[in-house]
Amino acid sequence: MANHDRVTKAVIPAAGLGTRFLPATKAMPKEMLPVVDKPAIQYVVEEAVNAGLHDVLMITGRNKNALENHFDRNAELEAMLTKKGDTDRLDKVNYSTALADMHYVRQGDPKGLGHAVLRAKMHVGGEPFAVLLGDDIIDERDDLLRRMLQVQEERHASVVALLEVDPDSIHLYGAAAVEATDEDDVVRITGLVEKPDKEHAPSNYAIIGRYVLRPEVFDVLERTEPGRGGEIQLTDALQSMAEAPDWTGGVFGVVFRGRRYDTGDRLDYIKAIVRLATDREDLGPELRPWLREFAAGLTADAPDEYVQEMPADPTGPIQTLADRSR
Repeated sequence: MANHDRVTKAVIPAAGLGTRFLPATKAMPKEMLPVVDKPAIQYVVEEAVNAGLHDVLMITGRNKNALENHFDRNAELEAMLTKKGDTDRLDKVNYSTALADMHYVRQGDPKGLGHAVLRAKMHVGGEPFAVLLGDDIIDERDDLLRRMLQVQEERHASVVALLEVDPDSIHLYGAAAVEATDEDDVVRITGLVEKPDKEHAPSNYAIIGRYVLRPEVFDVLERTEPGRGGEIQLTDALQSMAEAPDWTGGVFGVVFRGRRYDTGDRLDYIKAIVRLATDREDLGPELRPWLREFAAGLTADAPDEYVQEMPADPTGPIQTLADRSR
């Protein structure tokens, strides 16, 4: 029988090669690409910590040592900043060092997300746990993970984050078949399909990179055969769990309607930087007027059809694929 105590551990798969960002990721992990002035991975760890999960296991791979170094001490840098009296930057360096109780394990063979999650079994044990994908940044003003933890605790089930997307985009995601519950933002998941085409998708509810899973998922993953792309898909394991609620607790979805930034896509990565920077007190006041001037210059020489697509206020919400599909 699984232990249904409160979730305390977060797992962050970070073993991908980041080929969409080559050549930048030839020697640097994609998770270390800066979003304004912090690496993308730090936003994800901060999200886990803000939800009360201070025990973080990162699933890494070869050439990912920079991830461990970022959350470790750097005595020479700290000494230099202390000597200069640069307390602001010293505080930022020390903050990432003390952010969480960090642990690391290598995935080894790149056999998919399900295989990466399975590598967490020894660390997690018989407890429910959270999984946060490094490509997704959830705005800190939107409390998605905390809500998912609440639903897991109340229903003793596995919980995934869902986003309504344009049906033309559903092939980019895992798609869920759902049934309504007594809560507006919670649905019961009855089926899952990994990256279906539009005609065969069960709905336009897409799975995004946040999960709170019961430990039974490990038993299911160990029996899951390689699926799409020859990889062990977490979606396939969740499908099996949704079909066997008596011993797995079933699967529920929390429908997310907030701000999400996809740092795994080059265009959305750029948009994420601009949006987050315009919202900051130290950068926004100077960046927003420049954006207005820059956008005005673009529209002055652009074809009519392009001008029609430009936002009336270039400092308004800068949309990601997820935003456009809402």
